[in-house]
Amino acid sequence: MSTSAAIYRTSIAHVRTSPLRNAFTYRSYSWFVDVDHLPQLPAFLRPLAGFRVSDHLGDPQGSFRGNVETFLRARGFDVDGGRITMLTSARVLGHVFNPLTLFWCHRPGGELQCVIAEVHNTYGERHCYVLETDERGRASVPKEFYVSPFNDVSGQYRMKLPEPTDRLAVAIVLEREGQKPFVATMDGSRSPATTTNVLRAAAAVPLAPLRAVVQIHWQGIRLWARRLPIIKRPHHPSQEAVQ
Repeated sequence: MSTSAAIYRTSIAHVRTSPLRNAFTYRSYSWFVDVDHLPQLPAFLRPLAGFRVSDHLGDPQGSFRGNVETFLRARGFDVDGGRITMLTSARVLGHVFNPLTLFWCHRPGGELQCVIAEVHNTYGERHCYVLETDERGRASVPKEFYVSPFNDVSGQYRMKLPEPTDRLAVAIVLEREGQKPFVATMDGSRSPATTTNVLRAAAAVPLAPLRAVVQIHWQGIRLWARRLPIIKRPHHPSQEAVQ
């Protein structure tokens, strides 16, 4: 197995403050990998961690690197062979759901050029934001993608996305007119992706992708029961180099 791959056992928190308050936290785990050196798992572990290009942006028959570079070139960036790392949820027993996948894209000299935040909703749609972050991993971008039936696409995302080291600390804040109606955070600690650690993560959070979907839908039911208005899903225009 690739020694560069890592697993982060995570705590994910969602806090909604307007028009009503709702907060929940759940456990999961994410993989951190170099897209050119994906972990080579022994056969008995592969059902617990699958990485498919088709689960992410670009040509399903392409490669992670090729698709990321094509997407960035369409937006005026040229990674030119620099390292690309990815934080994502792997397939577990054939199932996957990635609310957020992050790609850190480096120049050949090693310095970070930009971050791609790839967002999926529960309607099978995806949208990618490109962010040029500061030295602390911070950047802002207008919200352009319908994620929740209780939130329209207005507002600005303020994101903090430092490339993880021993710790993972990601935060996304939705801002509107001086308010912060929604905040999401993901925190975790790093472990090497050894056979033992893969098994421990899978045992601690069985069927992690399905659990995330169930958790999201359950919270949606609770909000609907509290009479939070449902906002109609708008048409999502296709992005160039994103399928």
